[in-house]
Amino acid sequence: MRKFLSFAMLLAGVLGACSYPERGPGVPSTHTTVALPLGIPNARFFADGDPKPMMEEAARAYQREEATRRTAGGPTRPPPVYYLAISGGGDDGAFGTGLLNGWAATGMRPQFNFVTGVSTGALIAPFAYLGSEYDAVMAGMYTTLTPDKVYRPRALTAALFDDAMADTSPLAEVIARYTDQKMFDAIAREYGKGRLLLIGTTDLDAERPVIWNIGAIAASGHPGGLELFRKILRASAAIPGAFQPVMVDIEIDGQKYQEMHVDGGAVAQLFIYPSSINIAESGPRRERHAYVIRNGKLTPGYETSKRRTISVAGRAISTMLTSSGRNDVLRTYLLAQRDGIDYNLAYIGSDFTTTEIGMFEPAYMQALYAYGFQKGRDGRAWHKRPPQIDPAAVRQ
Repeated sequence: MRKFLSFAMLLAGVLGACSYPERGPGVPSTHTTVALPLGIPNARFFADGDPKPMMEEAARAYQREEATRRTAGGPTRPPPVYYLAISGGGDDGAFGTGLLNGWAATGMRPQFNFVTGVSTGALIAPFAYLGSEYDAVMAGMYTTLTPDKVYRPRALTAALFDDAMADTSPLAEVIARYTDQKMFDAIAREYGKGRLLLIGTTDLDAERPVIWNIGAIAASGHPGGLELFRKILRASAAIPGAFQPVMVDIEIDGQKYQEMHVDGGAVAQLFIYPSSINIAESGPRRERHAYVIRNGKLTPGYETSKRRTISVAGRAISTMLTSSGRNDVLRTYLLAQRDGIDYNLAYIGSDFTTTEIGMFEPAYMQALYAYGFQKGRDGRAWHKRPPQIDPAAVRQ
């Protein structure tokens, strides 16, 4: 007992002597919903909150779309709406990238009115939103990534004394290289035409899902807008514990605060729009199509687990993420059924058998990109129902 107490005192002394990453004061819980990054009123929405602000933003988007259509001499009747939701999945994002590019090669990929992304899907979403002009850039990013372009591993002591096991400064540099002012200005222009680009993160302090309205941030003209955009993309891909969280600066009544944001997949790995919004009841009557890309498989993968703490914990987290992804796919399907939206789902099938040796392995990502490209070009990617509802789809 005496030895244990001596060890405990020594450990407490070591911990007390170590410095931890500092952060600004968190936003008070009473001010969470009124905090406005850069002072932009419609920069973001809480997915689990009052749906009215999002519905008002959608109504304004429709007005801009209608004005654009009238100016161009388009049809008076509203054309179909196309939604694109891209999920998380780490390096499996190579699948979604390949699929989108293969689809574009057919000349049949539509211009999407609403594009949403979470985690790796958040990195793909801006390119998909802007269209074929950015297809080659998107392909280049996902076929040339290597681990050193994403993260730098830290020592095991980071589990106790730092904010993550890896430093994602390399990823920040990649994001900055691909998301330049030209892209940001293009997003602002498309927002002005009534199209929306929405990215999901998780406000870890408040334990709430956040939907960022990227077009509104770009159109605001705020000098800090581009940097906030880059932070949002990095935050959406910040796997808690593995990758660094991202701090977002907030000012309320002259007082400075910071929010801690991490991977949107901590709450949901993909979304079309919050289920609290009923498009069938609130929006104009028009034909609607939703395309959902799940960057991952939807069937359980067998692997013998070692009887070791890290192995058990890692396998359990992997199982939770797989189950969460399946549930998110089912949720979007039920949402589409409720609101009368044509539903189309793509995911990595059991026919993709390339084995991944390590994270962000180029050979694996290139094979997955080619697989997705072939599926998109051949038109064999889309399923009308998730495998939970259509077991026969599992074999495809």
